[in-house]
Amino acid sequence: MVKKNLCIFISGNGSNLKAIIDRSRIYNFPAQVKIIVSNNQKAKGLAIAKKNLIPFFIFDSKSLCGEMKIINEIRRRKIHLICLAGYMKILSKNFVKSFPNSIINIHPSLLPKFKGLKTYQKVLKNKEKKTGCTVHYVNEKLDCGKIIKRKYFFLEKKENEKSLKNKTQKLEHKIYSEAIIDILKS
Repeated sequence: MVKKNLCIFISGNGSNLKAIIDRSRIYNFPAQVKIIVSNNQKAKGLAIAKKNLIPFFIFDSKSLCGEMKIINEIRRRKIHLICLAGYMKILSKNFVKSFPNSIINIHPSLLPKFKGLKTYQKVLKNKEKKTGCTVHYVNEKLDCGKIIKRKYFFLEKKENEKSLKNKTQKLEHKIYSEAIIDILKS
């Protein structure tokens, strides 16, 4: 099986990155992680890149020059799909236009509800009965791209931000790989 090339953008711990790398080792998974990009040189997820011998790049997300280097590197490595996995910066319009329908993101809510940051706080404040996560295409508007896949769970009475985050991330680790399979095998 010829696997397609993935680029993963991270800013933090890299738990979704690790889940995707682990899944990519399965024979029939349609992709392999070729490069990792971060805007945070202290991102713990970079240790995952090192451990798995995957090249990584750190760039200043506010630098046009840095962005062009990343765009060129992605093109040079023939990346089929860019996955934002806990990447906490908004991509520029130029970047998004450079890779139409090739950038996906995972968000810790059932979009279109609770776009942006502080999702778990919003879920609790609004007394939601269920929540979950959404994989969607990235476009020029924050968390507004076409939805690819969603999964949910029901909240318990004594739910808090930490328990929501733990439950949501468990779902994310499954759904992100499933979405990649759906996209690359279609």
